[in-house]
Formats: sequence, structure tokens, C-alpha cells
Amino acid sequence: MSIPETSILRIKAATRDLVKVCGGVVRAGEIALLSKSEISRFQAPGSPDLITIPAALALEADCGLPLVTQVMADMSGRRLTDPEAEERQQACLASDISETLRKSAEVMTAYASAIADGVVTAAEAEAIDRVAGELGTNVLSMRRNLAAVKASNLRAAG
Repeated sequence: MSIPETSILRIKAATRDLVKVCGGVVRAGEIALLSKSEISRFQAPGSPDLITIPAALALEADCGLPLVTQVMADMSGRRLTDPEAEERQQACLASDISETLRKSAEVMTAYASAIADGVVTAAEAEAIDRVAGELGTNVLSMRRNLAAVKASNLRAAG
């Protein structure tokens, strides 16, 4: 069975986000016990290599974000849950909102710049995707914090 190109690109984008959160290709290589060249290939859109499951698990464990696992679950029509979200008592929602707005503005700026000449190139699409990935990571964090607040309010009411 072959993996659709769109799914491969989603996995690579999630890998790139994961590598960034873990501190870059050198540190990610140290965590995953792989070379920085291998890590670079895993996130490069033009490379056929996908991140290995042990590498993804090691990196996700290091940063605490299931970025690649979430994409793989989504590709199978599944959704991940966060059992720790219910135990969180307080969230910094003002910080989440301001960061989400800032990242949203970056996505729109990159998109506006790309379409200015009427043609979106592969490089421009890649640049937009990188910023959108950062926005997605921030939105995931914000949603976890919002869930914690909702759960806290439900416990207090019950």
C-alpha cells in the first residue's frame, strides 16, 4: 500500500515541527540516536524518507507533544486524547490567545506575500506551511489549556 503524497507531506511537516520543538536537528538526532542528516531527510519535503516510529516516539517523549502520532491517528480517522488535561487546574489563556493571534498574523502575512504575484510557488507553499505548523502547535496547546479549564469548572460545579 502506498501512502498518499498529501499524507507524506503532513507527516514531514509534523516531523519538522517536532524537530524544532526538540531543539533542532542536532539535538533531535541525539535524542533519537540518529545522525542530523537522517533527521534532516525525515523533514525534507523532497526526500522519500519518513521518520521512524522509534525516532518519533523518542522525540515526542522528550517534548511531551504527540505531533507525528497525532497526524498518523488523523490519517486513520482517529483522534488522540490527553488524560492529563483533566488534571490541570489553571491555564494561562491570555498568553495562549496572544500567541495564537501573533502566529495567525504570521500565516496571513506569509500567504499574502506568496499570492502577491498571483502564483504560489512550492517554496512559498513550504514557507506558509512552516508557519502554519507553528500556529497548529500553539492551537493544540491552547485547546489543552481550555479543556483543563472546562474540566476544572465541571469538577467545581459537581
